[in-house]
Order: sequence, then C-alpha cells, then structure tokens
Amino acid sequence: MQSKTRWSLASFDLEAEARAAGLARSLSLSPLVARLLVQRGYDRVESARQFLNGGIECLHDPFLLKGMNEAVTRIRAAVQRGERVRIYGDYDCDGVSSTTLMSYLFTRLELNFDYYIPHRTLEGYGLNKAALRAAADSGITLIVTVDTGISAVEEIAYANELGIDIVVTDHHEPPHQLPEAYAIVNPKQEDCGYPFKGLAGVGVAFKLAQALLDEPPIEWTDVVALGTIADLMPLKDENRVLVRLGLEQLRQTEKPGFRALAEVGGIELASLVSSNVAFGMAPRINAAGRLEHAQQAVALLTSTDHESAAASAISLDALNRQRQLIVETIVQEAQEMWMAKCKAAAEAGVPEPSVIVLAGEGWNVGVVGIVASKFIEKYYKPTLILGIDTVTGKSKGSARSIEGYDLHAALTECDALLDHYGGHQAAAGMTLHRDNLEAFEAQLSGLADSWLTEEDWIPKTMIDLSCKMEDATLRVREQLAHLEPFGIGNEAPKLLLTGVTLADRKAMGKESKHLKLSISGQGKLLDAISFGSGHLTEHLSHGAAIELVGELSVNEWNGQRKAQFMVNDLRVPHIQVFDKRGDAGSESLPSLRKQLAAGSYKVPIVLVPSEAWLEAAAQTSQEARADVSFMTYDAFMQQQKISCSHLFVFGRPPSAEKLSYVLAACEGLEAVHLHYDTSQARPAFPTREQFGDMYKLLRRECPLDEEGISKQLASKLSGTGESTITLMLKVFTELEFIHMEEGQVKLSPVTVKRELSHSAEYRDAQRIAEWNEIISAPIKRLTDWIIKEVQNSLLHLNEGVVIS
Repeated sequence: MQSKTRWSLASFDLEAEARAAGLARSLSLSPLVARLLVQRGYDRVESARQFLNGGIECLHDPFLLKGMNEAVTRIRAAVQRGERVRIYGDYDCDGVSSTTLMSYLFTRLELNFDYYIPHRTLEGYGLNKAALRAAADSGITLIVTVDTGISAVEEIAYANELGIDIVVTDHHEPPHQLPEAYAIVNPKQEDCGYPFKGLAGVGVAFKLAQALLDEPPIEWTDVVALGTIADLMPLKDENRVLVRLGLEQLRQTEKPGFRALAEVGGIELASLVSSNVAFGMAPRINAAGRLEHAQQAVALLTSTDHESAAASAISLDALNRQRQLIVETIVQEAQEMWMAKCKAAAEAGVPEPSVIVLAGEGWNVGVVGIVASKFIEKYYKPTLILGIDTVTGKSKGSARSIEGYDLHAALTECDALLDHYGGHQAAAGMTLHRDNLEAFEAQLSGLADSWLTEEDWIPKTMIDLSCKMEDATLRVREQLAHLEPFGIGNEAPKLLLTGVTLADRKAMGKESKHLKLSISGQGKLLDAISFGSGHLTEHLSHGAAIELVGELSVNEWNGQRKAQFMVNDLRVPHIQVFDKRGDAGSESLPSLRKQLAAGSYKVPIVLVPSEAWLEAAAQTSQEARADVSFMTYDAFMQQQKISCSHLFVFGRPPSAEKLSYVLAACEGLEAVHLHYDTSQARPAFPTREQFGDMYKLLRRECPLDEEGISKQLASKLSGTGESTITLMLKVFTELEFIHMEEGQVKLSPVTVKRELSHSAEYRDAQRIAEWNEIISAPIKRLTDWIIKEVQNSLLHLNEGVVIS
C-alpha cells in the first residue's frame, strides 16, 4: 500500500546522536525527546534547559524596540493631559486580540479612550480617511494602531493634517517608504535592533504594555496566546514564553469572556492546549469580522460580566456556524464548477487546468480563503477562489498554494490582468475584472506547468524522526509535553514508526469513517487511530509489516491512561496477500463480485484457471465494475509486463511456475487476493520410508496381477492411499525395479543402485506436492513465497534477464 504523501525524513548524523545522548544524560530525558531538541537547534544543555523551562526571565527589554521610547512618552503625555485617545485595530483574531490588550492597558492607565475597527466589507483593511475625519470631529488627538498602520503613508499624512498624532504598533513587513507617524513600533523595521522579529500584532502591543507598566503584565498573556496562535506566528523565542504563560493563564482564567468562549466551544479549560485555541477559540473570534463586525469579539474579550459574556459568546458561536454553512455552500458550488471544468477539458481532449481558479457571484469574500484551503487539501493544486460583484464585475478573492509554486511571483507575472494583488509564496489576495478570469487561469496554469515537476504535485510530509515501539510509551509522551506549546515553528513532532506489524484492524465511528489499528512490535501492542481512513480496513492484511507517520498521544478512558499513535499517513512497503481461501464460497462468482464492487482497487485483474471460466467471469465484470480485466494464465504467459496493482487469484492455480510467471509479469503489484478452495485433500507425497515399505511388500508378494493392484496393495500398507500406491508403482517401473509381463507385475533384477530422484515421475510428483503444500499453506508462509517470487523477478529484470 502506497502512502498518500511523499515522506521526507530529516537527517540525523552521528554527531547529532552524540549531542542527543549528552542531553539525555544531563537532563534525564528519553533518547527520543533529546533527539528532537537537538534537531530543533537546542543541542546544548543550557539552550535546551531554557527551551524546556524558560519563563518570564527570557522576555526581552521592550525598549530595545525602535520607537518604543517615543511611543511611551506620547501615551504618558496623553494620560497627563487627559486627551481623548482611540485604539485603531484590525478585524482578524490578532487585530481583535491586540485591540483587547490595548483596552486592558488603557483602562489601567485611566486613559480617556475608545476603540475602532473598520468593517471588512464596507471599509477594508487598515486606516482610512473617512474614519480619521470622524476621529478628528469627535476630538481624538492621539490614535494608537494595533496590528496595522505600517503601510498607511497617505492616511497618516492626512491624520497629521487633521492634528491627530499616530503611534503605530504593527508587525507586518514595512514598505520602502514608512509613514510619518509620531512613533512606529515594529520589530521588522530595517534598523530595529530588537532580537526577536516574530512577534504577532498582539505581541507588539504586549511589549508596549510592558514598557508603560515597567513590568510584563503576565495576566494578559492569555490574549497574547490567542492572537499569536491565530495569526500563525512562530512559537519560538519570546512567543514560546508568552504563549506558554498565556495557556497557563487560560487554564485557570476567571475572565468571563474566555470562560464563555470555552463553554460554547466545548473546551475543557483545565486541560487546554494550543490546538484548542487554534481550532476552537480563534474561529469564533474571526467569525465576527468575517460576517458582521469585529467589535462583537472585542466586547466579549473585554467583558466583566458573565451574563453579557455568555450572550456574546453564543452570538459569536452562531456566527461561526453561519460561517461554516456559507463555506460549505461555496465549497459545494465551487466543486460543481470544478467538475464541469474537468469534464469540459476531457471532452476537448486537453488537460484539466493546473491551477484552480473559481469565481462566483455573491460569494462572501470574507471566507473564500477558507474555501481555497479546503480545495488544497482535496486536490493539492494552487487554488484561487473569488467573489464577483454583480454590479461592477470586479472579482475579489484569496489564493492558497502548494510547495514550489510561488503565488506572489505568479501574480506578478499576471500583473497586466490584475487591478490589485498582494501576499507571499503560500497565500495571496487579488482583485481583477471578471472578463480577465479565463486568461488569468490560463496564464497561472501555464506557469505551474513550467515551474513544477511531476513530484511537486504530490504533497510532502516532513518527518522529524524515525522511532521504534520502545519509544511509543506513556513516559515518552509525557516528556514530549515539555516541548509544548506546539504550532508554527515548533510543530508537534511527526514520527515514523517502523519495525511493527499489523495485529488487528477495524473501522470505527459513525458510518465506519475512521480506522483503528492494533500494531505489535518488541513484544508490545499499541493502538493507532487514523481519522477518515475507515475505507482502508479491507486494504490492510493481517500480519503486514506496516509503517506509520503521526504523533504520539495519550488515550484516557475510564481513569486509565495509555499511549496511542495518531496516524497522519501509512504505508505497507511489501506486497500484501489477502486470504479468502477459508471463506465459504471463496470460489463463487457472487463472493468475488461483491468484493470487486465494494473495494476501491486500482487496476484490478482477476486471474482464472482456464478459458472455461472466462464467460462467467465476463458477466461478473459487467455487474461489478467496468475496469476489471479477466485473464487466464496462458494469456498472461503471452505478456512480458502488464499493469496490475490488485491481482485476484480466482480458482486453484494450476502450477507454481505459472503463478510465479504471472507475479513477475504484474507491474505495480500492491496486493494479491486469494479466492480458491483448499478443502479438497490432495494426496500427500510418499516418504522414503513408504517407498521402502512398498518395495519390501512387492518383494514378498510379486508377481501380482496388474489389474486392481493399487487397491490390493493399499489394503496391505496401512495409511497409504491408492493414488500414492499408483505413483510409487510408476516410479519403480521407470527406475526398472519392476516391470509388466503378461498382465502381471514382476520384480526386475537390480544390477545398479538408482536414487528415487532419478525418476522424472518422482520429480514431477514431488514438485506438484510441494506446490500443493504452498498454495494450501498458512498465510504467512504463502505470503513469504509470493513476496520472494516478486523480488526475484525484480532482481532478474534489474540484471537485464528476460523472463520467458
């Protein structure tokens, strides 16, 4: 069985192994955890200890940020003068988190303030002149931006004309020309000496709070964790400390907003981890800005009243459900569009587009990025989803890409077709007229065809380390928890589990969608779960040597805790053999038809013993599935190579040589399915002792009448059947131990010693007996024989030997 993705295992040399061994000794770590630390750059005891245990002492001095002194001075002046101040934020989760934290801060500073977040659809991202005009009209003299402002050159110049000072706090890439703000705090400024550049917008806001309060406000790290995780910032350096502290705050929070958010999301705060924030809390916060207005989310996070917080959380949860329905609707409509494009391409005899570009009237531009991501998951092609304004014809959308296809570079190549665009390699946004969509798709697809190789179209899974069953323990998983929080830049370790065999498998869950495996190795058993893989149950053979990629986790049930493996991908590196020989009706066409109809087999061929089977088999093919081929052994013998991934051996094979040839001729063989009856006993091949006893009997009894001799001798040789007697008589006749004369069997004078193996009858019968033993053997032995035959054929081919 092939894996779904390309596996890329990170290298780990002897020097790294030695460093890991040193860490394991010094810090009392398991070898696996020590290797992971070395691989992630923490290969010295002090750096590893700081990574594992670092706290508030690891936070950097906020005044190392360029512009921090000026920002602090201006805000303190506003406090002293009683100025009206406005926080200007963004509508995504980082922007909401930043606005919330700045509200916490300004409340503590007793500033006269309010906050403003633009409407995603009506105003768009960032500062705008209408909002600035309104601020001036309401007496605002200072605006502090959060998660925005670094590119607002014209808008900030306009604010200066209005007499409003702007303090920018942002984390986005600065443009070549910076705005003339009163102060700019952004670690990515070219001449900023701050040691960590990966802060989220809320992280920059936190540093401003730290500077103004003369200490880090640890109690606000919960909202820092929310924004940092949601904005996919690297969980390294200062972010790691802030998020870890924030998760600790969330686990014990009394803030009404967070408690209400956890309740509607079904999140157990006491055991909360970063994934709960990413997939439970952040989507509900984001839903406000996507569908209505982000101020609802800020109101929730700044709430001091449990009742109002609960109402806000319920409202956000409803918006998130609405967002999910909108996404599902657009996905369905986009799916139908894509299928129609593929069908049209097939009918025209041209390849389907290499880049998916789909646009629909009325599609909500706030969610099209989510739709694009879902298409990437399903098709692994660069995808652009756009909503069309029916009045103007403008198409505005979002794009997501795959490794190797640089979206920003591709959009730059299509600049003549676009009104606006921006982004980076993996994600981007763009606006163009609907009349340009067809040419846009063609140009993007042409770039993909020229830039990407065949391998690039297969998704890649990056694997941290290979491990054995000895590493898959509860103790190791508990130590892995010290590497948390996991996220961008510090992903949950992906492990390749090898040296194990499949002890059992079954489908589980609603509609049997999921797969539960029991794997064995080193005398131990381990459960493994693969979500969405229930269809693989019938494609995995008992006893298969299986390789799994995934994460080590803990299963808690009825107060018991044990390690389990969460599977992302799997493969079986050898040909699998599925044994239906003992099943009732294993040689029946209905049984075969049922299996063919139920399974998703690539390039299946049914092997039948003779021409007499083909007519009935052809009927089965029509009733089961159209892509099944039925072939006899003789038909296979006419081929040197034939594409076949699943070979169904239907009916007892006639000989080892013929089945061996078929196995050698199958190209791309993944599995062999055995459908034949072994219940009919075949005569056992006689032992040398039986030959000896037979000859002694003949010496006593000869001459004997030829007619009925086998039955007569069988009655005198206990436990030896007539067919075995007949074989031995043929061997003795060929070796001239006996001869026929006038209707009688007589002894011949033996002048030379002859070995039984000199007889062709003996050798043929021995070969047939060995073959009968193989095809009736326990599945492990038969599987070993099939794998050996295929490997031998590959060796012959690699050596240039033609099989004939």
